[in-house]
Amino acid sequence: MSSAALIRFEFCSAAGQIEKDVEIEQVVIAGWTGRDAVALQAHIDELAEMGIPGPQEVPMFYRTSAAHVTTANAIQVIGPDSSGEVETFILKTGGDLWLGVGSEHTDRKAETAGITLAKQLCEKPLANQLWPLEEVTDHLDQLILRAWMQEDGKRVLYQEGTLAEMRTSHELIDLYSKGAGLDDNTLMFGGTLAAIGGVRPSSRFEFELEDPQLGRRIQHGYDIEELPITG
Repeated sequence: MSSAALIRFEFCSAAGQIEKDVEIEQVVIAGWTGRDAVALQAHIDELAEMGIPGPQEVPMFYRTSAAHVTTANAIQVIGPDSSGEVETFILKTGGDLWLGVGSEHTDRKAETAGITLAKQLCEKPLANQLWPLEEVTDHLDQLILRAWMQEDGKRVLYQEGTLAEMRTSHELIDLYSKGAGLDDNTLMFGGTLAAIGGVRPSSRFEFELEDPQLGRRIQHGYDIEELPITG
């Protein structure tokens, strides 16, 4: 498939760690996935302040080109209006479900014209480590998402919360697929948390997924190079 992305992941399980390449053929972005109606409305409101329309229903499922996912440590964006947001993702490969963490980087100005359009404009950085979903299913709500940005020369906490704030991976998969499950080589982002201090751009974005019960983390960071708008 021409739009597929070939990504080398570290598959980290209780049985050990192996590296292998995965050809990601489909990318699904689940949005508006909060369990708490008040917290979800807060995220809708912060985007509404930027002129970004709310969803037609919750959750929403958007598609973007699989070629946009990357484990690179830098991306290029057009103009000053994009920003990262930390999200877990599920990858189905070899018939199994794996949990990872990434940034669903999006052009916020373009979102005012159309969310699907905006999601197609930016690369989506991923950490290259994965955990078997079955190893965390019994304590999924305890897992913690965090993200940091650069602001006034300082590393500032931008997002933080547990997965208890969002619908579970299994629920999102069932809703999207109508119970059929994900196709192999499909990656699904799981939704994000409200930004501390509001959504805003940064020259660098760092994020992590922490499993306090098993004492492990997945981390990644990337620089954002702003390209000029010349016409």
